Amino acid sequence: MTDNERALIIFPTYNEKENIEKIVAAVLPLDPRINVLIVDDSSPDGTGEIADRLAASDSRINVLHRKNKEGLGRAYIAGFEWGIKEKYDYLFEMDADFSHGPEFIKDFLIAIKESDLVLGSRYISGVNVINWPMSRLLLSYFANVYSRIITGMPVRDATGGFKCFRREVLEAIDLDAIKSNGYTFQIEVSMRVWKKGFRIKEIPIVFTDRQEGASKMSKKIIREAIWMVWYLRFMSIFGKLN
Repeated sequence: MTDNERALIIFPTYNEKENIEKIVAAVLPLDPRINVLIVDDSSPDGTGEIADRLAASDSRINVLHRKNKEGLGRAYIAGFEWGIKEKYDYLFEMDADFSHGPEFIKDFLIAIKESDLVLGSRYISGVNVINWPMSRLLLSYFANVYSRIITGMPVRDATGGFKCFRREVLEAIDLDAIKSNGYTFQIEVSMRVWKKGFRIKEIPIVFTDRQEGASKMSKKIIREAIWMVWYLRFMSIFGKLN
């Protein structure tokens, strides 16, 4: 980033009271040009109240409250729209539970200089996942193989949620047209970026399973992923994704 550029890290939260204060404290010191947006879906555990307290003490912290738990995709879209309106140059997707290590942010900011979308990949240099049971690891790995075969998108880790976009990329995408909401949201957004002809770069990260709180994975999310990649393929064939 240049001195006058700004990056926004978007944290979608639902019941992340154990993590949110710690993750914000970990990312803000990395660069004074980094700001944070916490998108909270009315967490019953008080995450939103913690976020408000943090925002009141630091102008680099922002909070967006949503009335209902509408899923990961809707939360990110709300965050993207907010960041676009506020004219941030770079917008990050990042989990609040430390599964995405703050130490990799500097690598994203280097890679985005010559890219339009940078993806943090668990599978581009071996398998870099810590603390997952073998069943979850195999599900994730083969879901990405499945996605790559069906969609044709040349990305090793299409389901990963650690990303950095140039604002212009998100402005070029019809965010209202995005259908996915679970982890397939990650595939759809990257595919829309790819079909637009933007430059995508994957960089290696190490994914560490959360230590606090509960995973958001569910059978509904898995079912969505199975059929959604076929939807994306057919939409691509008929030129509906660009």
